[in-house]
Amino acid sequence: MATLGKDALLAMIRDGKAMTLKQELRLTALLSIPAILAQLTSILMQYIDASMVGRLGADDSASIGLVSTTIWLFAGVCNAATTGFSVQVAHLIGAGRPAEARSVLRQSMITILIFGLAVGLAGCLISPFLPTWLKGNDHITGKASTYFLIFSLAIPFLTLDFLASGMLRSSGNIKVPSMLNVMMGVLDVIFNFFLIFPAHNLQVMGIDFTLPGANLGVTGAALGTFLAEMITCFAMVYYMCFKSKELRLNHEHGSFNPRGQCLRKAFKISLPMGLQHIVMCSAQITITAIVAPLGSIALAANTFAITAESLCYMPGYGIADAATTLVGQSIGAARRDLTRRFANITVVMGMTVMGIMGVLMWIGAPVMMSIMSPVPGIIEQGTAALRIEAWAEPMFAAAIVSYGIFVGAGDTLIPCAMNVVSMWGVRITLSALFVLHYHMGLTGVWTAMCIELIFRGSIYLWRLKSDRWIKIKHKA
Repeated sequence: MATLGKDALLAMIRDGKAMTLKQELRLTALLSIPAILAQLTSILMQYIDASMVGRLGADDSASIGLVSTTIWLFAGVCNAATTGFSVQVAHLIGAGRPAEARSVLRQSMITILIFGLAVGLAGCLISPFLPTWLKGNDHITGKASTYFLIFSLAIPFLTLDFLASGMLRSSGNIKVPSMLNVMMGVLDVIFNFFLIFPAHNLQVMGIDFTLPGANLGVTGAALGTFLAEMITCFAMVYYMCFKSKELRLNHEHGSFNPRGQCLRKAFKISLPMGLQHIVMCSAQITITAIVAPLGSIALAANTFAITAESLCYMPGYGIADAATTLVGQSIGAARRDLTRRFANITVVMGMTVMGIMGVLMWIGAPVMMSIMSPVPGIIEQGTAALRIEAWAEPMFAAAIVSYGIFVGAGDTLIPCAMNVVSMWGVRITLSALFVLHYHMGLTGVWTAMCIELIFRGSIYLWRLKSDRWIKIKHKA
């Protein structure tokens, strides 16, 4: 019997055909592996990016770290807004209704563009004041403000990139958005190389070259990211509209005007996610405010440790992307048993992969931190943080992949509430207690994070065990 490819296996879901365990595992791997590799490559690029800034010194690193949690807040809200539409597309494609899926896509493009412009404008307006609100010292507030302003100008492009990437994944195409996001990381590093540093001489095989450099420092890092995001946005939207077999819009006409029913469905899915991101990132911002008074060394170590840890948990997000697609299409095809099996497969896969990555992170923490910064204090504090966090990685995987499953099912309200309770009730409370009362410094913040992630993974597994998140609507 010939081995079936990804498209043929996805068609089996839509056509209601029985799948063997081997076929289910194969399909999960075919969707997960490109996403995992893309996430890892993207984080490696961010790792190199952060190490470039790290060579500028602790203050420059801290200026980016100061606003990084607010950047996550804005990016997360934009991503949540796009998810309300991409989940609808996954369900419609799973139900064998591609024309309706393309109708949702057209409506989403106008809505998301307007939303991205509004969020970007808000970011520009608060950029002069944000670093002061976050209790940054005078040495870093100016650079932090400039960095956040340039990020805010890129938000409309970033939001359209989120939309196109989510739509392609919902259609079962994970390879193309993964490759384009890798391209974005590579472009970011290339642009940063020329924008951050001054011109300098390089000798190759006895021949001297003068490499140009703008010597813009932190501003150059922001501009490099802006240019990479803009180019990737254009490429992603172009592929979605003109090349995607399921989604391309150039062969048919239709209205781009948003309609009430589509917007209401998107709002129902996206609102809890958006509110969750606001509350969760507000918690991250609160933690940044707790860390900032510890000094530039602690703040930079915290930022670099978060980037380094991403190498460990980003495979979980790759598997979560696959879980969202598989569960979304299974729900659309009204296949309850298949939905449950794909949920179990992806969670076990995620916990296994991130468990292995956690062991590697514990062993390699000193090397990871030394690559990102030459400052001994940053290396020491960052290494301690990573080795604390390594213990939480399997349960963090349970939370990440389970959340992707729930999103694919359109079940976002309860999981979002669970995230909020876990973050504010456990992580923030323990961080404040460990730092302000027990004076544990950055170690206290990461100990609180480890405890909270184990708690969050546990409650997600508890919800996943029930069937209340599986909301099957029979095909029309």
